[in-house]
Amino acid sequence: MKYSFAFLLTIFSVLTTFGQTFEGEIVYQNTYKSHIPNLSDQQLTDMIGSKQEYFIKKENYKSVTNGNYAQWQLYVNADNKLYTKVSNTDTLLWNDGNENNDEVLSFTINKNVINILGYNCDELILTCKSGIQKYYFNSKLSVDSKLYKNHKYGNWYEYLSKTNALALKIVMDNAQFSFESVATEIKPMAMGDEFFQLPAGAITAKSPF
Repeated sequence: MKYSFAFLLTIFSVLTTFGQTFEGEIVYQNTYKSHIPNLSDQQLTDMIGSKQEYFIKKENYKSVTNGNYAQWQLYVNADNKLYTKVSNTDTLLWNDGNENNDEVLSFTINKNVINILGYNCDELILTCKSGIQKYYFNSKLSVDSKLYKNHKYGNWYEYLSKTNALALKIVMDNAQFSFESVATEIKPMAMGDEFFQLPAGAITAKSPF
């Protein structure tokens, strides 16, 4: 599938982004619906993974999935690069955080819409060139958005600048796919900086997508 990496990177990056900021892990359950005739819902789920473990400490984050194609992503703030590891190459493909092929056209915030894991969540709706993105968040899981001011890729700073918090649920719909990601566990923990470093001797290359 020629579209695979660019298409999956879009999803992964959304899955692919607090007062005292949250440090630790959030586990998400992800469900997918493909809008592409030759790519089934199950194929998409298998490729990206139904489970995502998201780790964050201050200005860096890492996302690990159980997909058979997409494996993990690491955002290194010092480089302002998002590195992606997929199964068919040992080379880590990176995207420049300053680049964004999407655009937010408008946004709406609705208060106290849903309760997730005991957190009453507000809803942010982003109307984008690519489609509709909905995020459900609680300010207790806070992020200092200023640390991510150069992370425009995937509309990440657009989201954080309006919420200053991690999402506990994400719903996205566009021409290629729909997906829903819902937090199932929240694990505050102290994490070492080494967890957010590239593997020793890693080979990297700019992503063509």
